[in-house]
Amino acid sequence: MDLHFGDSKPTDDERAAVDALLGPPESSWEGADRSDADLRWARGGREARDRRDLLLPGLHAINDRIGWISEGALDYLCRRLTVPPAEAYGVATFYAMFSVKPRPATVLHVCTDLACAAAGASELCAGIEARLGLGSGVSVERSPCLGLCERAPAALAIKAGDPVRTAVSAPATVHDAVLAASTPDSAPEEPSAALAVPQAGGDELILLRRVGVVDPSSLDDYRAHGGYTALRRAFELGPAGVIREVTDSGLVGRGGAAFPTGRKWQATASQPDHPHYLVCNADESEPGTFKDRVIMEGDPYALVEAMTIAAYATGAHKGYLYLRGEYPRALGRLEHAIAQARARGLLGDDVLGQGYAFDIEIRRGAGAYICGEETALFNSIEGYRGEPRSKPPFPVEKGLFGKPTVENNVETLVNVLPILTMGAPAYAAIGTARSTGPKLFCVSGSVARPGIYELPFGATLGELLELAGVREGLRAVLLGGAAGGFVRPDEVDIPLTFEGTREAGTTLGSGVVMAFDDTVPLPRLLLRIAEFFRDESCGQCVPCRVGTVRQEEALHRIVERTGAAAAYDIALLREVGRAMRDASICGLGQTAWNAVESAIDRLGAYE
Repeated sequence: MDLHFGDSKPTDDERAAVDALLGPPESSWEGADRSDADLRWARGGREARDRRDLLLPGLHAINDRIGWISEGALDYLCRRLTVPPAEAYGVATFYAMFSVKPRPATVLHVCTDLACAAAGASELCAGIEARLGLGSGVSVERSPCLGLCERAPAALAIKAGDPVRTAVSAPATVHDAVLAASTPDSAPEEPSAALAVPQAGGDELILLRRVGVVDPSSLDDYRAHGGYTALRRAFELGPAGVIREVTDSGLVGRGGAAFPTGRKWQATASQPDHPHYLVCNADESEPGTFKDRVIMEGDPYALVEAMTIAAYATGAHKGYLYLRGEYPRALGRLEHAIAQARARGLLGDDVLGQGYAFDIEIRRGAGAYICGEETALFNSIEGYRGEPRSKPPFPVEKGLFGKPTVENNVETLVNVLPILTMGAPAYAAIGTARSTGPKLFCVSGSVARPGIYELPFGATLGELLELAGVREGLRAVLLGGAAGGFVRPDEVDIPLTFEGTREAGTTLGSGVVMAFDDTVPLPRLLLRIAEFFRDESCGQCVPCRVGTVRQEEALHRIVERTGAAAAYDIALLREVGRAMRDASICGLGQTAWNAVESAIDRLGAYE
């Protein structure tokens, strides 16, 4: 282990940021004043290695307080955790929200991804930069999707300090975005999460029935509307009974892979190795996806209850909630909900007086799409670069910290609540035989009423677009986000099920539905998708690292050429796409060509 430290020293603010997280140093080795420290010993060995997972929170602490991570601050954090500075530098530079170079304390992230690009993000960026000018003390950064697609275009201002302050501007104007960056405390308050749910308050809702109805900060209001009924039912059934109900319901993962949830829980619960861990994947970074944000902002106690049930069923006593760094309001709501649940005996050493111990820790991501992949997420929590692991072994055998781990996303987990309250047979009767239950769809783009829609599996794409009010001149619909595929306007009779979209030659993914009318330049849209995958590739495997670059280069050339030259690059794209799909280590590289391929074959994008 190379623990070579440089000569740079942390500032008082940088030292205070780290010490606020880790506590004061206990030896001079960790950076304590030599006059106060015991020089005869230093923390090391297993005790030091067990603290490696605090590296990401430590980087957040510095970045939140200062706005960037200096060499002296990084060295001090590494001394405290006994982490080689070279490794910590590799972690810090992996995430888009961190900077290891000096920058202003205020950073304004302006989304330039698909929905925002179609809503004029380029013009917004140019206007903001012109208004702020040089020396404004604000760094304007073009950002991938901020998860605010229903209010595109969107901007997020982060002002470093103690405490860090944030402000969201969406739909953003030049004036509002500059105001959010200049004085985040005086920026207009974000609208209620219910405004993202056009069906809010409807009797037909199951997963979203409390959004806009209950006060998301009130545990009593949540319980008055059926909260914690499912957890009490879980304790009546016992762990095996809960898993049986989930299995019989037919619930499959809602993140895109559609793996049977009951099988995953059973496989984890049966592992003899302990401890077991539960991980909630709330790092929804797929462009066009924002359903988990709406649940966390509008019904946070539902996620806390669902995580408790999943942990009880699988024998876990510790849960990690890995949350997107771009979701400051969801972070505040969840921190409050977890604290309230803990204070009321719904988390902690004796949940509901049943002798079962469980608690939840929030870990913030820092801008890395690849961390939505479960094993990359585990590496991120553990304090390493968020790079996927090879499988097998699978997470149910060796996951987080090398122990059996069950990982589900937010939507999957909250489906467990109605399964237990209404019973598996009633839940399975919703939807179709192979895709059971309700599904959340994130609709954005060229529609009159963008937002989250809840429909039973089996509804058609046309029915969903009719609810959202699709505009005239529909050119294409993107299903599944950047990793999904395009369909034509005459294909809206596709049933929205996993099997239905697969038979139609596309994918349902996580439930993204983005509509584009004929005012949106399709070649530019495809180029943005290619740029996204090039930026987000972790670089671990050659097919993805090189292929995403070659894909972007070819698309640039196609825009500038016609005839035989364009045909050559389209053939090259197909060859590169097949290589990425067949040989990439994870889903990012395997799906990076999907949208471009579908646009060429189904839409005739370059004809």
